Amino acid sequence: MTKSGLYRIGVDVGGTNTDAAIINIVDTDSSSRGVCASSKTPTTSDVTTGIYTVIENVLAKSNVNREDVLSVAIGTTHFVNAVVQADARRLKKVAVVRLCGPFTRQVPPFVEFPPTLKEIMGGPVFYLDGGLEVDGREITSLNPAQIKETVKSIQDAGVEMVALVGVFSPLDHSGKHEETCKKQMLELDPSLTVVCSHEIGGVGLLERENATVLNASILPLAKRTVRAFCKAMSKLKLNCTLFLTQNDGTLTDAATAAELPIKTFASGPTNSMTGAAFLASLDKGGSRRSDTQVIVVDVGGTTSDTCALLPSGFPRQAPNFVEVGGVRTAFSMPDVLSIGLGGGSKVVIDEKTGRVNVGPESVGHYLTSQAMVFGGDIMTATDIVTASGAVEIGDVSKVKHISSDLVTKARARIKQILERAVDDMKVSDAPVTLLLVGGGSVVLLDQLEGVQECIMPPHHDSANAVGAAIAKVAGEVDIIEILADRDERTVVETAKRKAIEAAIARGADKNDVKIVEVDKLPLQYVTNKATRFIIKAVGKLGSPDPSTPRSTQQTNGSLNGINGHEDQEEEPDTRPMDPPKESAPSAVKHSAYIDIETYRPTVKNGVWHVSPVDLEFIATGTGVLGTGGGGPSRIQYFNCLEYLKDPKYQGKMRVISPKKMQDSDVCVFGSWYGAPSVSGERLPAGTEVMAAIEHSARIAGFKHFEAVIADEIGGGNGLVTFPTSAYYDIPVVDGDMMGRAYPTLEHGQLCCTVYLDLC
Repeated sequence: MTKSGLYRIGVDVGGTNTDAAIINIVDTDSSSRGVCASSKTPTTSDVTTGIYTVIENVLAKSNVNREDVLSVAIGTTHFVNAVVQADARRLKKVAVVRLCGPFTRQVPPFVEFPPTLKEIMGGPVFYLDGGLEVDGREITSLNPAQIKETVKSIQDAGVEMVALVGVFSPLDHSGKHEETCKKQMLELDPSLTVVCSHEIGGVGLLERENATVLNASILPLAKRTVRAFCKAMSKLKLNCTLFLTQNDGTLTDAATAAELPIKTFASGPTNSMTGAAFLASLDKGGSRRSDTQVIVVDVGGTTSDTCALLPSGFPRQAPNFVEVGGVRTAFSMPDVLSIGLGGGSKVVIDEKTGRVNVGPESVGHYLTSQAMVFGGDIMTATDIVTASGAVEIGDVSKVKHISSDLVTKARARIKQILERAVDDMKVSDAPVTLLLVGGGSVVLLDQLEGVQECIMPPHHDSANAVGAAIAKVAGEVDIIEILADRDERTVVETAKRKAIEAAIARGADKNDVKIVEVDKLPLQYVTNKATRFIIKAVGKLGSPDPSTPRSTQQTNGSLNGINGHEDQEEEPDTRPMDPPKESAPSAVKHSAYIDIETYRPTVKNGVWHVSPVDLEFIATGTGVLGTGGGGPSRIQYFNCLEYLKDPKYQGKMRVISPKKMQDSDVCVFGSWYGAPSVSGERLPAGTEVMAAIEHSARIAGFKHFEAVIADEIGGGNGLVTFPTSAYYDIPVVDGDMMGRAYPTLEHGQLCCTVYLDLC
């Protein structure tokens, strides 16, 4: 006897387990929220076998007719794992083509990629005419001859994947640069795969470029994997639409996910958070959300993920940027705090102090063999919970020897760890409603301080799969508009309509779509009122018209719209992974590999010879002092590192005290002036400061100069002296003319003020 209704299946693929849940969408007002069944199975190396097994299980448990299943939504870590693990078997080399005119050469592509990842992905780099200014004007027009020559060079290098990155391409609404260049490249060589950066992210060239490179590198893997998902659905006889969950908790169709896999990198935590909110009925509204802040804690076997929920029901997003595999990117991801506490966390007793600690080490997926309640000899958080009498897991007799004092101390430690995590996620001093989900959620036995209410909703152990099943569809518009002589309200309303239309086009119910986010970010130092708008519309996934029969050709027959490489299938890769390289995991975080307490800079005869660690520390300091301006420290820091590792400038980057200067010595300076929102996108060519210094010195009548000093120490201008020092082989004077950063040039003071100690 099958159940009647309309069903959606959600699947979440984790590192250890693959979870699935099936939901009757016409029964979501019931106490079970429509969850008919859930299942868990170990994640398999080829991913798809585990997905097939877990879906087969929930279909059997629920006794649901397969013809009544409307969709399957999958969240997977398969793609991001290939990047994090630097798996050369699954990553492709990528050529980077910048449309930038004379700009951006100061910081080349791949500059912050970890050495191992750069070795795998790093292909040839090209700088071509093209790109836009912040007001939408062309920097230079595209040059077809350059494009033809570039395609020939890419072919000669044997590279098939191309990341095409145009300066201010998010402004290019007509597609006259990236899209036109892509079209010309494919006409010259149809075998190339070209990924345009404007489809990946917003303003911020390096972050958008990094994400575009990652996306291009995993594209063949994504297409094979998504195609294999479709094959699994066909094998399961599920004639329905396949979706993948994205980082922001919304859905994308299989064809789009196969082209933009980077947007699915971190869907796991998001699925858990949105699933928790749904299971706790927060989507229905109510007094709890109006006077409290909602925080979700998802406790697994090894870690717990903590995140604050917004009134929209979506997780709070991380600000500015996110690192993936050591590479900074700009795509949207939830602001999740992960702590080393789970059901498998080891309980350790300090023999000297008697102090009890829980985690961060864990037995992980070996819980059922190594924990005491399962006959093992390692004490875990699960053993403590069982010994306390709160639940019965495994063989209770195996933990009767654990003293009540030890149980009390361990419980107190668990309580302390979770309280700190919740406190770190608070967005206000309002009372907290805590949603506790995940298979390891039984570890919390005590009331947390500052938590008004703790809810463990039904099916809490499958919240991640439920989140995938009930995920909504979003349409987002991220544009920069010139508001001079235009009505802002009209511009915003037009953008809202575009966001709503985008959501509907992706499958959202047109009667349910609403605007959930409108961000307005005016650009600094511009007179044309250039403003960035980020607008998101969200709606429930629409149900098909009952009068329109679903076509096999529309679903699994054409593999849910997947095309290209159609003869390939995802198969287990039996090739061994290359052993890890000995090079440092990060190309820019040099302080991570030293003992900061004992580190000392290299100073000889009063001259400080700058190292990568020194530059990192200085960049951090200039960033703090740059709150009033000065431009981004990060870009100048990368430029400094490029000079430092260039053999031509070996030993030339150095710092001296002002006391070492003679009265007759000439000291020069050069700095940047303008909008950081521009310099973070239209990166400099790298020759501007030197050219300005040379012309200024020539006009002033100086044929040589002995040192360089910073105009302002805050922001990127505090670092711009170091490449100048190396270029001219002159020292940097330890000082500046502002003491911080100021937004205007006239704040510089060209003389020193001596403060006398009169006490």
